[in-house]
Amino acid sequence: MGKIVAVIGGGPAGMMAASVSARNGNTTILIEKNKTLGKKLLITGKGRCNVTNNIPIDEFIKNVPTNGNFLYSAFYTFTNENLINLLKKLGVETKVERGERVFPVSDKAADVLNGLKRMLAGYKVKVYNGQVVDLHINGDKKKLVFSDKKTLECDSVIIATGGVSYPLTGSTGDGYGFARKIGHTVTDIKPSLVPLEFNEKYVNELMGLSLKNVAVSVYNGNKKIYDDFGEMLFTHYGASGPVILSASSHIKNPENNNYTVSIDMKPALDFKTLDKRILRDFEEAKNKDFINSLDSLLPKKMIPVIVKLSGIDSRTKVNEITKEQRHAFAQLLKNLTFTVKKFRPVSEAIVTSGGISVKEINPSTMESKIISGIYFAGEVIDVDAYTGGFNLQIAFSTGYVAGMNA
Repeated sequence: MGKIVAVIGGGPAGMMAASVSARNGNTTILIEKNKTLGKKLLITGKGRCNVTNNIPIDEFIKNVPTNGNFLYSAFYTFTNENLINLLKKLGVETKVERGERVFPVSDKAADVLNGLKRMLAGYKVKVYNGQVVDLHINGDKKKLVFSDKKTLECDSVIIATGGVSYPLTGSTGDGYGFARKIGHTVTDIKPSLVPLEFNEKYVNELMGLSLKNVAVSVYNGNKKIYDDFGEMLFTHYGASGPVILSASSHIKNPENNNYTVSIDMKPALDFKTLDKRILRDFEEAKNKDFINSLDSLLPKKMIPVIVKLSGIDSRTKVNEITKEQRHAFAQLLKNLTFTVKKFRPVSEAIVTSGGISVKEINPSTMESKIISGIYFAGEVIDVDAYTGGFNLQIAFSTGYVAGMNA
């Protein structure tokens, strides 16, 4: 005879946990406070849903800067390959893109969500719309109290309520409250994979400019702590986009520390080659004003800003620019530097850093070490990874393990 298992939270971790629990013969109730399941899943990967990454599973832990080793057992119990095969069975074909990121072939997050809903229906998971406001432990029995005063008694509870990023999708940190109530430690909650605010006012003039194929390095003082290559986007306050979001997970307490972000606009060219390229452009435009000679070198929106930063008068004729000025200009293109003011609010973060302490969770079952019959899955746990599909794999793997053991 199976148990009664309640899963709080209808995101990827909760849907996976509920399906696996029901597959094991338990009466499983999946509780979601939104009217629909998977609200946050629908906006991941700009609505395309980067479900996992195709690198070998043993390299996954390197992509989880916070408590990666805790996930060793979960990653090997339910691998990226297992996930890709499961999605295929659910009718969702996948493809691999740059950086080994895995997406549905259709580019639609809704297809992934519909596949997971089919799995829930196939295993006869009961989906209940309601908000859990309290959790009581009475010996082996657990009692959930809902906002409408209804209650549910069960044998096991899987808490998969997510973090506090994107609160409009329902991630409002409910799980932290339940965990604290039963004696768990919740570490400091901070944004991770979050846009950055810069001190430089002129960033406002670059708003909306998207740069592809740039190299980004982050320094703490003089020490380089991160570098990456790819896309970024300037905003009215600073920058966002994949390389900036990944960089943010290496930055701790930006307000108190001396962090700078350096952008190499021409990473494919070393300094000498870039200087030759500029010289060639200058040769072709020698009678033009400096500001009118950069069209083939830089995006239009960037030109006035770069000209100002170069210190060369915009109306200087190109043939009057000295070798020293040209070298300094090339240096600027290889090292456009911004100082980090702070993170954007946690509500704009893709994931939450911090959560229920991994020291209090059994890594091979996801069960609480404090109270038996309570399990955790997904972002509510103090683990977070870089962009590239790793955070969703954490959700699916920990959900799978929790569902197996509840």
